[in-house]
Amino acid sequence: MNSFRDQILGGPAPEGQLLPAKKPKASQEGDNALHVPRGEARTINQRAESREFLGDGEAQLKVGRRKYVVDLVNLSGGGAMICTNVPLKLWQEVELELDDNGSVECAVRWIKGDRIGLEFAHETQVSGDVAKRDAMLLDTIERNFPEVATEERAEDDDQRTGQRRSGRRHPLIWSGAVHFDHDTTTVRLRNISESGVLVESERPFPAGAEILLDLGGAGQHFATVSWSRGDQVGLKFHEAFDIACLANAKPEVTSHLWKEPTYFGPGEDRRSPWADRLSLPELKGELEGFLKR
Repeated sequence: MNSFRDQILGGPAPEGQLLPAKKPKASQEGDNALHVPRGEARTINQRAESREFLGDGEAQLKVGRRKYVVDLVNLSGGGAMICTNVPLKLWQEVELELDDNGSVECAVRWIKGDRIGLEFAHETQVSGDVAKRDAMLLDTIERNFPEVATEERAEDDDQRTGQRRSGRRHPLIWSGAVHFDHDTTTVRLRNISESGVLVESERPFPAGAEILLDLGGAGQHFATVSWSRGDQVGLKFHEAFDIACLANAKPEVTSHLWKEPTYFGPGEDRRSPWADRLSLPELKGELEGFLKR
């Protein structure tokens, strides 16, 4: 571990550069993929590459206040397929708990018998104190998007406060880089808290491995791999992470507009939880009104 830290923090590396930059792969399509927004999301497996089938893997599905153990069939590219007899509805919001620091909000995208397709929330979820999270989001906009002006809204402050408390979605996505074994892998942050982070990575990491998570302006943080399933990896920080630091790293902005997919048939439910995502001006105005109270 000490030699690893020494090399990461500037010690000599064998045979050249310690952490050679990887050539980025082409971005996946989909506004839930790492870089490129997509107006229309998938509901079936349209990927050419192989997916990791987990067989007997299990996860917990939180539906309202109840939790159920479900079979995790596969996990890849911003979503999951589960097998369960739990009665669910199209577009229903649920939470998939993969492990410690591995909880992610989802929407039910398709149902076929006991197979359920889940789509992960598009934005980076920030867990912990709500007031601290909201202060960080406002600071992020002011630091990184100074051109964004507050959008005037018809609602009064009480209505805006109520809407913020209801958890309307922000459009921000943070990314980072994992340094491990003399290599660097770009990752997307799915869910981050003071104790750990769930990242989406094209490369799996062995459980127990010690890595360095580079969040750019938000700092470099040593962590241990708690688990790795499909392209989702749970990391546990060695020291508590200050959520406020995220404001120092510029995130990507996914579209706040939701385009209805073309594959719906007559009479199918078209309501989507992603349609309630705020634009940056709307988010800034709502946060300013909420934090003044």
